[in-house]
Amino acid sequence: MTEIEIMTTASLGDTSYLLVSGDEAAVVDPQRDSWELAESCTARGVRIRYALETHVHNDYVSGAMELRAATGAVIAGPARAPYAFDHLGLAEDDEIRIGDATVRAMETPGHTAEHTSYLLFDGDAGGEGREPEPVAVFTGGSLLVGTAGRTDLSGEHRTEELARAQFRSLRRLALLPDATRVLPTHGAGSSCSAGAAGGERTSTLGAERRTNPALAGDEEAFVHGRMAGLPPYPAYYHHMAPVNRAGPRVLGGLPEPRPLTPVVVEGLAGGGAQIVDGRDRVAFAAGHLPGAVCEELDERFAGLVAEVVPFGARLVLVVPEPEAAAAREAVRQLLRIGYEDVAGWLAGGVGAWVAAGRLLRSFRTAPAASLAGRLDGRLVLDVRPTRPEGGVPGTVHVPLPDLPRRLGALPRDREIWTVCGTGRRAMIAASLLHRAGLPVTALTPGGVSALL
Repeated sequence: MTEIEIMTTASLGDTSYLLVSGDEAAVVDPQRDSWELAESCTARGVRIRYALETHVHNDYVSGAMELRAATGAVIAGPARAPYAFDHLGLAEDDEIRIGDATVRAMETPGHTAEHTSYLLFDGDAGGEGREPEPVAVFTGGSLLVGTAGRTDLSGEHRTEELARAQFRSLRRLALLPDATRVLPTHGAGSSCSAGAAGGERTSTLGAERRTNPALAGDEEAFVHGRMAGLPPYPAYYHHMAPVNRAGPRVLGGLPEPRPLTPVVVEGLAGGGAQIVDGRDRVAFAAGHLPGAVCEELDERFAGLVAEVVPFGARLVLVVPEPEAAAAREAVRQLLRIGYEDVAGWLAGGVGAWVAAGRLLRSFRTAPAASLAGRLDGRLVLDVRPTRPEGGVPGTVHVPLPDLPRRLGALPRDREIWTVCGTGRRAMIAASLLHRAGLPVTALTPGGVSALL
């Protein structure tokens, strides 16, 4: 009997799958930090035969190369994917075996040009004289729970072409039997999704036919929806496909981040390294290292770092306690999206910095409600990714990812108050403004709704 284990990376809104049949396995769309999974399979006496890719990923660094290095697994993926490394290309109807299970390729272009879904047939499916029915389909970035994958990741010049291909792919998938499990890679929280994905990570074809708007309507309406109104995707996406096509550097395990002294941190910062402070936002505002960017360490940490820190930048971390474990978690998240150059973490945190005779910097915070109905000529900067038409009267909207390149246009003789939906992006924005020498107050706790 085939078993499917679901492994969700909530920080990216993605899901990988471990398919086990007998003593053999395949991992579908593995994350980069797949080392523990490989060790677990070895301990269970299960051999990972394949690392199976549905497409060249735009939102994370693939773990296929890591699995191959750790287990000898064959990397299999779309025949049309322009990978620069050895792999098994799978075209329409090509099959691989994992134990008693059969996996069959089904070309479903749209999310990307080479995108391929995989039908899973259990060993005892079917019968004499009739085609077996699939028990599941790994849909990657094609059919998602409640929506479908966006089609603009290959550039505006290909969006319409891929949207039309996505429409046709979805209609092919919709012909599968009602009971077929739908196992997508992207889900809620992923910017690869076009529209609001459902809260569930998996579904069935029958449920999606009944409820998924992407399976309703005609082609022109579908294409129009894929070409208008989508929020911008993260800037780091531009770097992921080239990394995954070339083949990511094999790490062989999570690198152990180094504890650093204040002297070393000071030297690194002077040499251009970016200090990223993962402590609580209030503690950051009260006292932080000069030039540091605030980004609280939780499951959203790396994605928000990527909104304001250039890809490839050298990083130094300031982390909450327990410091060593927090630093490892930060490094893990950053590696998933290709931020590899982490010099280490400040041992002892801001306390060690002060004890070494170094100064901290600080700025004011205020509850957003304190400005409700009386902006009083202040420049209130709304840094949400998008905002309703018109927004709050008197505020200026600059999405957080755009802020670093627009700092020079902001006034230096006028206090700036930063605000967002919850206070989190407002604090990141305030740290950028403060680093640039601008007078700033972060509106946290609270968000834009408190100004109404």
